[in-house]
Amino acid sequence: MTSPLDEALIRSLTPGVLGVLVRRGADFAAAEDAVQEALVEAVRVWAAERPRDPKGWLVTVAWRKFLDATRADTARRRREDRVEREPEPGPAGAVDDTLWLYFLCAHPSLTPSSAVALTLRALGGLTTRQIARAYLVPEATMAQRISRAKRTVSAVRLDRPGDVATVLRVLYLVFNEGYSGDVDLAAEAIRLTRQLAAAIDHPEVAGLLALMLLHQARRASRTGPDGGLVPLAEQDRGRWDTGLIAEGVGILQAALARDRLGEFQAQAAIAALHADAPTAAETDWAQIVEWYDELVRLTDSPVVRLNRAVAVGEADGPRAGLAALGALDDSLPRYAAVEAYLRERDGDLAAAARLYAEAAHRAPNPAERDHLVRQAARLNSRRDRPDRA
Repeated sequence: MTSPLDEALIRSLTPGVLGVLVRRGADFAAAEDAVQEALVEAVRVWAAERPRDPKGWLVTVAWRKFLDATRADTARRRREDRVEREPEPGPAGAVDDTLWLYFLCAHPSLTPSSAVALTLRALGGLTTRQIARAYLVPEATMAQRISRAKRTVSAVRLDRPGDVATVLRVLYLVFNEGYSGDVDLAAEAIRLTRQLAAAIDHPEVAGLLALMLLHQARRASRTGPDGGLVPLAEQDRGRWDTGLIAEGVGILQAALARDRLGEFQAQAAIAALHADAPTAAETDWAQIVEWYDELVRLTDSPVVRLNRAVAVGEADGPRAGLAALGALDDSLPRYAAVEAYLRERDGDLAAAARLYAEAAHRAPNPAERDHLVRQAARLNSRRDRPDRA
């Protein structure tokens, strides 16, 4: 017997319900409020018995909540001519409005950062706190940003889709949150990106899909039995999903053949080189550095330069990696962790242990913090061990 209240089911239905209300004429902010009220009602009612058509139930309740709110607001009375015609109750249908809503949230009137934040909140199901953590800003700042975005899209006609690049960035952030955060949205991000790839002939859409599949292929090996992070070099490659790897590589090769390189294709190429190596020692680091050079050219991102420093350290030795790192701002996230790794490879265990401990204090999540603490403890233990010449 299935549980009457299935949070995963509610999460999957929410975007579609929101899409129905927006298509029927509700402005975005009012529609989201109504859907949230319907979800609260579902938590109360479904605890006793789940309806046979959960989406239809949510659509009916959310639409009525919207109508009640509209009728109660005399300043919006003119809108009642449009919303008064309530559809007959019945199945909600199988139309998936989720992808369409992603484009609406990437409306040209919004900045890219506001579009991403609004989509993650309204459609991705992430909390304001989780989004703020992804952006490395205070939660109150992100709450204000989302509120302003909702007011903006409520004041404009959502009749033009947003920029494809913004939608891709939304999907990428949703995937990353699902992949490494406390809300599992990776599968949903892949599903939506597959849908986008089927609808739009765009090499960067294909590149993003390939990147997601290649990362998802390693998911089972990224954590140990105790839940701790397992670095890429130490992962059990026998647990990697070869089917996802083959699919991702095939999609990537077709995209690269079109000679319209973008950042997601370049990232996927790096992931493919890692996936292609039978062992960590056989990784083609020289080619990975070349792809990072392409990424730097495309994005000029300090984070990309940071990752490039690691690759240079593997390809040309730790001192070359430290030289590349030295050109960057040491306040970058994970800078201390990268320096610690390169110092350890260069034999400076004392500096590496200190830097691992420093990086642990700045870690963005508990799993990464615990991993860095273990790295520092491991090196301190080696330093304290008496020599056995």
